[in-house]
Amino acid sequence: MELLIGAGVIAATLRLATPIAFAALGGVITERSGVTNIALEGCMLFGAFFGILAADKTGSAPLAVLIGLLAGTVLAAVHAVASVTWRADQIVTGMALNILALGVTSYLNYEIYGSGVPSGVPLLPALNLDFLAGVPFVGGVIGHQNVLVWLALVLVIVLQLYMFRTVAGLRLRAVGEHPRAADTVGIDVRRTRYWAVLASGGLAALGGVYLTVADTGSFTDGLTNGRGFIGLAAMIFGRWTPVGALVASLIFGYGDALSVSLQGVSIGDLRIPVQLLSTIPYLLTILAVAGFVGRSRPPAADGVPYESEGH
Repeated sequence: MELLIGAGVIAATLRLATPIAFAALGGVITERSGVTNIALEGCMLFGAFFGILAADKTGSAPLAVLIGLLAGTVLAAVHAVASVTWRADQIVTGMALNILALGVTSYLNYEIYGSGVPSGVPLLPALNLDFLAGVPFVGGVIGHQNVLVWLALVLVIVLQLYMFRTVAGLRLRAVGEHPRAADTVGIDVRRTRYWAVLASGGLAALGGVYLTVADTGSFTDGLTNGRGFIGLAAMIFGRWTPVGALVASLIFGYGDALSVSLQGVSIGDLRIPVQLLSTIPYLLTILAVAGFVGRSRPPAADGVPYESEGH
């Protein structure tokens, strides 16, 4: 039972779900505005690489987080220009940017760190909450998570309130549901979509920064390993809401943690292959996208370029 729901598994679930949650939150914002951004994977890669590069060159983990976030935002800006201004196919643009990000980070990684990122790179610390120390289980599992884990949890609450309890959130959702009507009442559709895409890139980049500056302290080619796409699946699983995206991210994170926890476990005389266990989070992704939890309705104008009457 300890292998399934033990303290170590729960702690690992929070740790592994964090980068997915950042990407999923980014997906919620951009798709609520009507723009599909599958370049979240590329934004994560940019955040991961430029974050660790900044940490190594500046010696400052907080500055590395900022630079990684800006790198992902810059890549998202390219997607915003292509999708919103030029009204290009959003799927094609997103895939092109993912390929670009993989190529750029692989090339720079080889040129700068041919033998790997040196040791001693400053990392973000865990946030120790002393007031939770006396709470059984919670104190040891939740009270000592990295600061970015807590940031992700706080952002979920903030974005949920923003999206469904504020006028600005209502306008964002209106642009994603019926941009023509939103434009008619004076909402700037293009500007709203621009900032939503930029925000999605920054959030996804934070997921990448977490992988390098908060977790591993290193970078390898393709480090994100599809987490940006899993984040999109978590967004769908969570029905395009921040809280739902977090819950889905935790499910995927648990699948990942379980694949590690069950390594070496045998069923009778049969030893479960490690390769089979490593497919658990991806199988969960396929089930989510295929509608395992029922049909999810995306925003009506999601992925549809908008051309105002004045253009």
